[in-house]
Amino acid sequence: MRAAVFHKAGQPLSIETVADPRPAAGEVVLQVARAGICGSDLHMTEYPDVMPPGLIMGHEFAGTVVALGDDIAGPWRSGQRVTALPLHVCHHCEACDGGHHALCPSVVFAGTSLDHPGAYAEYVRVPASMLQTLPEGVSFEEGAMIEPLSVGYHAVRLAESIKGASVLVLGAGPIGAAVTLFARMAGARQVVVSERFPTRRERALEVGATAVIDPAEQDPAEAFTRLTGGNPQVVFECVGVPGMLREAVRLVGIRGRIVVAGVVLQDDSFSPLPALLKEVSIRYSQAYDESDFETVIRAIARGEARPQPLHTATVSLDQLPETFESLRAASPHCKVLIDPAIG
Repeated sequence: MRAAVFHKAGQPLSIETVADPRPAAGEVVLQVARAGICGSDLHMTEYPDVMPPGLIMGHEFAGTVVALGDDIAGPWRSGQRVTALPLHVCHHCEACDGGHHALCPSVVFAGTSLDHPGAYAEYVRVPASMLQTLPEGVSFEEGAMIEPLSVGYHAVRLAESIKGASVLVLGAGPIGAAVTLFARMAGARQVVVSERFPTRRERALEVGATAVIDPAEQDPAEAFTRLTGGNPQVVFECVGVPGMLREAVRLVGIRGRIVVAGVVLQDDSFSPLPALLKEVSIRYSQAYDESDFETVIRAIARGEARPQPLHTATVSLDQLPETFESLRAASPHCKVLIDPAIG
């Protein structure tokens, strides 16, 4: 099969012909219909010794079952349209027993290990236990966005009840946009999004933001107060760069809640005193549970969630290396999908 292969930091992905995946016991092989480019892939390939040479990345995908290994539990068969939680886990720890597979101490995300290649390819091998059926009416484009949408939904769920709350979302990339979408669905009274790119601010409004702020032009604290008459009760940090948690603490109101969904790969620090003086609650959000995937799929199938504004471009495998590098710079794109069948 053809795949985009990572070799080292600072070098573009390489389109190569590699061996087709073969399913082991309990696994299936999918023909990839769409795969999403994730910001975490961009970040992890910037640093030496984080990703192994020869890796095929890609953990956001949807496709069709084309091969099944032995000992498959569940109603899976060739030809089914599916997505999957991109997780390889132990299945016998406290986290797995509780359905929190992303918290398994042994978890490996697809596309981060040579043993578990990802979906920047024509085919991908996944555990059958992680499959989720795509109902009729849910497209492959939407299916490939279930994973980042579930990250956003999970973060909103961890904020607990936000019905009637005033919410500030920092960042309107794929995760920030997903948080905005589901915060509004959860009944937040106001969802204000702080984002420096005009196209991303427009997209945030399309998915339900009640107002947007350009942090390069105005202080988010002053702008939020002017727009809503008070301070945010809940702040979602969806940028994932050093200093953003400190900024979230500055912005949140007294006894407010902060949910950290952005992934920071470098060391970061902040003074706890400002958080203590406001009795701020800080909670980190790691990926999703299986139930989050199921909820997001149902919401899309019923027309309750419309994620189409998040999808901003589709590229071929041949275009992926150049597109991948272009996204390292400041980009107005939200979610770029790969269609291996193109060209």
